[in-house]
Amino acid sequence: MATKKTGARQYIGLKCPKCNYMIRHTEKNVKNTTDKLELNKYCPKCHSVQAFKEAKIGK
Repeated sequence: MATKKTGARQYIGLKCPKCNYMIRHTEKNVKNTTDKLELNKYCPKCHSVQAFKEAKIGK
């Protein structure tokens, strides 16, 4: 049986700043990383590498 995740992990999404395309879903530790996450990833809509920024995942 799967265990319930508890702790400081939080699910976030990564959004392309150029076209606002949000495809990357990941999680981060909010106790260690207090500022917004920014990672260089490939955007399939722009066909280029962009600096994806953290955004909330809509429910």
